Amino acid sequence: MAVTEHVSLLGQGVEAWNAWRRAYPDVHPDLVGSSFFGMNLTEANFIGANLTGMALIAVNLTRANLTGATIMDVNLSGSNLTGAILAGASLNDANLRFAVLCDADLVGASLQGAILIEANFSGANLVGADLSGASLVTADFTNTDLTGCRVYGVSAWGLKLDGAKQQNLIITDHGEPEITVDNIEVAQFIYLLLHNQKIRDVIDTITSKAVLILGRFTPERKEVLDMLREELRRRDRTPIIFDFDKPGRRNLTDTVKLLAQMVRYIIVDLSDPKSGCDLDAWSRQYPGGAPHCGGSEALLNAGGCAQKAVVHETRRDSIG
Repeated sequence: MAVTEHVSLLGQGVEAWNAWRRAYPDVHPDLVGSSFFGMNLTEANFIGANLTGMALIAVNLTRANLTGATIMDVNLSGSNLTGAILAGASLNDANLRFAVLCDADLVGASLQGAILIEANFSGANLVGADLSGASLVTADFTNTDLTGCRVYGVSAWGLKLDGAKQQNLIITDHGEPEITVDNIEVAQFIYLLLHNQKIRDVIDTITSKAVLILGRFTPERKEVLDMLREELRRRDRTPIIFDFDKPGRRNLTDTVKLLAQMVRYIIVDLSDPKSGCDLDAWSRQYPGGAPHCGGSEALLNAGGCAQKAVVHETRRDSIG
């Protein structure tokens, strides 16, 4: 429970509060569970204060000093902490949804499990901060320094990361051997790989068994397509068909590039002259040829008729 005197002093405004802090520098304010809405606390001195469970909704904390403060489970949604000093502060499970923390100092701060959805950290310093389990969805980290942050278990969709420093991000939990990456969105992906067997199985299937088949498969060519699919399945491969003859081709090149970089083999049917044009447009994206591919020709027989194709091997072993 908060100390009533401390709550009353803060309610008198920043000037009275800071004067009291200067007069009694050894006192650690206890404001646990108290509430202040829309209050102007610009440059307030909260060094070492216990703010656990407070409601500070839409409060102006611009340039406030919260060094070493305990701010766990605090509701700071919509508050302005521009230029605030939060170095070493504990913000575990705090609600900072829509909060503004531009140019704030969060070096070594702990934000485990914090709600940071749509928070603005532009220009902030989070070097060595602990973001384990935090929800960062659509947060703005433009020009933010995230060097050395622990990002184990974060939810990091739709982030703004232009100009952000992301070196040595730790993706493992406390007490585990450290694994570091240099991109927070990659960190989330690696975390999922390490902790979700189904995702690992999907990745393994794509990289070791998937075969991309490119061509213009008109009704007359369906027999060839069926033959290819069945033969690949017989060899324990997973066929992925990309039909140039289908509508909706706006993102065709990007889609083919993405799939080509992931699968084990690429088979291109060149029997239809129009397919060659599509293939040529795709190939121009790779001045040195398709990525990781070495070309070899194969004859694909369907219904007794030889069909010409190019098989690109994305690995240096045989299709069998």
